Amino acid sequence: METHVLTFTITTTFEEWVTTYDGSTTMMADAGITSLFRGAGKDEPTTICAVLQAPPGALEAFIAKNAELVAASGHVLESTVDQVFLAGN
Repeated sequence: METHVLTFTITTTFEEWVTTYDGSTTMMADAGITSLFRGAGKDEPTTICAVLQAPPGALEAFIAKNAELVAASGHVLESTVDQVFLAGN
């Protein structure tokens, strides 16, 4: 299992973006993705952090398959920074 810490910018308000994001959690779960956290920057409300757990490759496949929906939410795909972490043994 991988833990992804995503940061990116949005072109909408947080409230508009999170409506789409929260509405996609069932789709994410069906793809094996669990959302652990999503929030806006304290001083920059158009900067978003989302923390998710997923099997290797699942998040990338989900975003590729649903790129139109992700972009329609206001998520600027090109701004995404994805840091991936693995649990220690």
